[in-house]
Amino acid sequence: MTTATPVTETPAPPSTFNIAQHLLAVNACRPTKAAFVDDLGTLSYAELDERVRRLATGLRSLGLRREERVLLLMQDTCDWPVSFLGALYAGLVPVAVNTLLTADDYAYMLEHSRAQAVLVSGALLPTLTAALVKSDHEVGKVIVSRPVAPLHPAEVALEAFLAAHTPMAKAAATSPDDPGFWLYSSGSTGRPKGTVHSHANPYWTSELYGKGVLGLREDDVCFSAAKLFFAYGLGNGLTFPMAVGATTLLMAERPTPEATFRRWLGQVGGVRPTVFYGAPTGFAGMLAHPTLPAASAVALRLVSSAGEALPAELGERFRRHFGVDIVDGIGSTEMLHVFISNRPDRVRYGSTGWPVPGYQIELRGDDGQPVPDGEPGDLYIHGPSAAMMYWGNRQKTRETFQGGWTKSGDKYIRNADDGSYTYGGRSDDMLKVSGIYVSPFEVEATLVQHSAVLEAAVIGVPDAEGLTKTKAFVVLKAGSQASADELKAFVKDKLAPYKYPRQIEFVNDLPKTATGKIQRFKLREREQASPAAQLG
Repeated sequence: MTTATPVTETPAPPSTFNIAQHLLAVNACRPTKAAFVDDLGTLSYAELDERVRRLATGLRSLGLRREERVLLLMQDTCDWPVSFLGALYAGLVPVAVNTLLTADDYAYMLEHSRAQAVLVSGALLPTLTAALVKSDHEVGKVIVSRPVAPLHPAEVALEAFLAAHTPMAKAAATSPDDPGFWLYSSGSTGRPKGTVHSHANPYWTSELYGKGVLGLREDDVCFSAAKLFFAYGLGNGLTFPMAVGATTLLMAERPTPEATFRRWLGQVGGVRPTVFYGAPTGFAGMLAHPTLPAASAVALRLVSSAGEALPAELGERFRRHFGVDIVDGIGSTEMLHVFISNRPDRVRYGSTGWPVPGYQIELRGDDGQPVPDGEPGDLYIHGPSAAMMYWGNRQKTRETFQGGWTKSGDKYIRNADDGSYTYGGRSDDMLKVSGIYVSPFEVEATLVQHSAVLEAAVIGVPDAEGLTKTKAFVVLKAGSQASADELKAFVKDKLAPYKYPRQIEFVNDLPKTATGKIQRFKLREREQASPAAQLG
């Protein structure tokens, strides 16, 4: 079944369109307002405008030409939006990369993107230097934000670089369909894929989701646990707030509960967020933390979640404590942001919600045909923010981007009663037990309803006859206890009998991506390496 939401009347970008110039022009009317706040200070919209245009001039002075790539390896500070928008303003293509990777990863990305310059945080410069040594690709200039050590001749401090150049008078005359920026999409196997987005794509996600669904306002202060180098974080912390003239609070450190709470309480930067974007793993950790703030101490009016499906129990507990719903949705690097979502005024916990207006959703079976309501199917999306391609990977591009539709790699079920969509798991995570599909997420979401369980991950393991059975890896809350038999009985009481985990292993933590997604494939690899794993 195909579900299409009404096509909005959002006007398309004009034939000449530069996303950086567009976002700066939107905010020309509020020059003194804080655009970004980080641990060290505040950047007004006027200061942002000038710094972006100075950087654009500087990058072009290095001899960089239109559409050449610039690697962006930076922590979330006020220099990140300056660097990203400055490259776009100049008609260059910023390649925003994960700050938690290794020198080997960056060496690959330098070679794959053929980046001609690098913008890097001082704290990350040693890792970049190691990557440059490993790589056969030569980079013309390394521009360092907030250096922490003396620089070499091929390196220059960002502040000095900006001071040495005048603001570019006019943005590069790019088109909506010109390559704008890259984000690397991490997969469970192989090298990360360079996902190429156009100048228009952030415009569409801001208009259709940031404004159209979330209803962001000029008086909002936005704070995202997901970093700016992620597609989710890029919308949350840069394009969405700038599209409405809001303020963004940036955080360079890891989004631990303690670090997050300090910012909720206004203890860093002097502002209290009204909008918070998180992920289910983070919400679970916060709700279990002993210093969880009282609802009266925070200013939250809107809370968003993505990255993995939100268990209903987590959303309900958060609402009971803070009086604010978590608006859960699903997006992807390939679609740039969320395309199915609950709404601030319409939340159905346990589901991902409804298609974002402007996007079409189709669930297809193994035969490629639409599946009826209530049956799991592969998720396909049709919408204006789809990426252009995976750079240099024609096979994966063809597998994912199919005639206007994007295959997400997720399994979903459409609910007949209200047209909402329920997450079934990643297509390669789905299990067939006793001939029937079992969603790992459904079992995990049931386990975390137990008062002693903090997190759970479920995979399939073969039994003595070679048949697939479910195994759960469980992280208990600090100071809590539960037996394997107790948890098995708990699941049996709530789900169909064939779904309960036949094995349960208690662990201290679960393998996750930097966005907090559970990496079930790593658990599967561990099981394959240790076939004699003990039954719980």
